Amino acid sequence: MPLAPILLFVYNRPEHVKRTLAALEQNILAKESELFIYSDAARSPQDEASVAEVRKIIRTALPFFKQVNIIERETNWGLARSIIDGVTTQINRYERVIVLEDDLIVAPYFLKFMNDALNTYQHEKKVGHIQACDFTQDASLPDTFLIKWTGSWGWATWKRAWKYFNPDGKALLEELQRRKLTYTFDFNGKYGYTRMLRRQTEGKNNSWAIRWNASLFLNDILSLNVGKSLVQNEGFDGSGTNCGGGNLYASRLWMNPIQVHRISPATENLQARNAYVRYYARTNSFWAKAIRRIKRTLKGDFGA
Repeated sequence: MPLAPILLFVYNRPEHVKRTLAALEQNILAKESELFIYSDAARSPQDEASVAEVRKIIRTALPFFKQVNIIERETNWGLARSIIDGVTTQINRYERVIVLEDDLIVAPYFLKFMNDALNTYQHEKKVGHIQACDFTQDASLPDTFLIKWTGSWGWATWKRAWKYFNPDGKALLEELQRRKLTYTFDFNGKYGYTRMLRRQTEGKNNSWAIRWNASLFLNDILSLNVGKSLVQNEGFDGSGTNCGGGNLYASRLWMNPIQVHRISPATENLQARNAYVRYYARTNSFWAKAIRRIKRTLKGDFGA
């Protein structure tokens, strides 16, 4: 099978972009892969210089990939609109895509894992998403497992699954409530994914990821996830669109290959789901959040 194209979405963070590209260039399949870089335009005059700097940096990637295609937006689209458009455009052309943002550092075998997984599960209709980042650091997780939840930090999908994406957050929220699924959607009430979706409908965030998560959840479609992280998110320094400060989602990069074996039957790993419930119960409790807020205040970090 041909390698999946890589879609990288960038905005105004030159140093993050440098690190993201440097890590991606070290992947063993980089030279054989086609890269699409979507560069959003400045939202305000204050961002124009940093956007211009990013656009210089992304041109340095040309020698490291089979082909580099740069899409420079002439007006500011915002992350959600840009991702939805970019994924839809390229998935209709290539049938599959790998998606990254400009604050993600990938391990050397990231592209191999993603392409192996895309090939292994291409005809498994119960699996619609691949996620290569683990932030739980839970030793009980196997190398790969299936779970009814989608992460957005280094992911991939197929055209057959992307057709389920519903951009209408209100319709998704109403369906979750009608079917009385909000408790399960929120990992037994331990994390506010329903609240995140509600805030999207109220215009308080513009997350495409929560709508993608809900879209697959409501269609009983699973994600192949990893127990050893091939992606590290650096966006929690306060520079990310939907990421606040803190080290809550830190992960350790796994620098070796992860073998992909087809899990059959394709059913959710309930032990893995329970690991996520434990993680969110530990990190999202009232006291855990209060302690993090105090620590950030003492360090002068007043982010979310």
